[in-house]
Amino acid sequence: MAYLKSTLLSQSEQDLIHDQSVECLQEVGIQVDSESVLELLEKEGASVDYENYRAKLPAKMVDRAIESAPKEFTLCGRDPEHDLELPTRSYPYATTNGLCPFINDFETGEYRYATRADIARFTKFGDAIDSVDFLWTSLSATDVPPHVDPLHTLWATLQNTTKHVQCVTVQSAEAARIQIELAALAAGGREELKKRPILSTVVCPISPLFFERQAIESQVEFARAGVPIVSLAMPSGGMSAPVTIAGMMLTANAENLASLVITQAAAPGAPHLFRTESTPMNMVDGSFNYDAPEFGLIFSGMGQMTRRYRLPSFTGDFAAFRVDGDKRDTMFASFIMYCASSSHTDIVAGLGAIDDSKGVCYKQLLVDAYTWECCRKYLEPVDVTEEKLGLDALRDIGPRGNFLTHAHTRKYLRRELIQLDPGKREFLELKKEEQSEKSGELVTEILEKHRVTPLDQSILKKGDDIIEAYEQKSA
Repeated sequence: MAYLKSTLLSQSEQDLIHDQSVECLQEVGIQVDSESVLELLEKEGASVDYENYRAKLPAKMVDRAIESAPKEFTLCGRDPEHDLELPTRSYPYATTNGLCPFINDFETGEYRYATRADIARFTKFGDAIDSVDFLWTSLSATDVPPHVDPLHTLWATLQNTTKHVQCVTVQSAEAARIQIELAALAAGGREELKKRPILSTVVCPISPLFFERQAIESQVEFARAGVPIVSLAMPSGGMSAPVTIAGMMLTANAENLASLVITQAAAPGAPHLFRTESTPMNMVDGSFNYDAPEFGLIFSGMGQMTRRYRLPSFTGDFAAFRVDGDKRDTMFASFIMYCASSSHTDIVAGLGAIDDSKGVCYKQLLVDAYTWECCRKYLEPVDVTEEKLGLDALRDIGPRGNFLTHAHTRKYLRRELIQLDPGKREFLELKKEEQSEKSGELVTEILEKHRVTPLDQSILKKGDDIIEAYEQKSA
């Protein structure tokens, strides 16, 4: 099979990044703001300075972690029909944006803080769209106490989709255990959750090379429960990483390797995905520059690095024509999208994101999903065989012949050529104002018609009681 893949790094350049990453972890080390995790690393062979919370990781620890991590596993859905096998065999899976505080209300047009009800509704909408393969916890609930927001967010998401759910790190190991308990309720028990992980979690190092206590202790809990870890390195060039593209990739790769070491030290064989979102700092205002051309190039390079380790990867982002944007936005976004989606990655994210990923929008999710559904066809495998090459057909027809009625054409016309959904293509080609109006109608229709298989009432009550007890205890 032939696959469309973008290539940034030569083999020698990949080797250099790996060697320098290992050297960085051995000589510079990582800061881990947790004595229990430092003890875990020391037991596995790290050199630990407890006074400065510093751990230096020898090359053999890194090699052992890479060897120990599973090269294939499944992100399971509550409904097995939505199971996602990693690595992918063709185009990447796609998911929403994560943990945004704002939502664009498609009924009123108001851009406002999100509530738990918004989380449930937006998740249900994502569950209804086929090309949204799983649901990141897309919103933060601002109508609940901040310290229990991750619990409410996860519980509302689990109730409103039968697809795989990915959450973001909670504030403590205890809260992580509560999230695991909630996921286990939906999965049918702790052992069933470990066997069929319907939940994965994103854990972010703080660049450069720092793992804060609450996040890393949560990572240990999730890894031991069999919940796949997604290590999201987000070094910003010129601020938290060297300003060069190579320097950002080195920092991201070292942080991902260090996170992998911690996962495997906690639970050998625990599933782990590499993830990177890295870009230069915007030198005008200090923001994370999602529009920088380097954003796509780093996706491409880090996708190759992850494939080098034969590990599942999440090194891509997606941005389609903005409902409120223009064609200039689309030109730059398309290049980043191409670099990301063809970068040897298993997953791309960002469907429905607006406002530099601070918010989500129903209409945007619909446009992104339909765009992705069309674009991903270009990433499907191409079968190159003697039969498909058609030399025998060329012999039959000869010079200046016509293949229109030949058996080879009849056999492969519908099976081989890319067929875009005509209705969705027509929708995407509407003028901006028409598309916005039509997308609002479609969102309403989808939400009215779609039904999600509910959790049993007894399970819902147990989950609500768990959250209420934690809320009262930690108030």
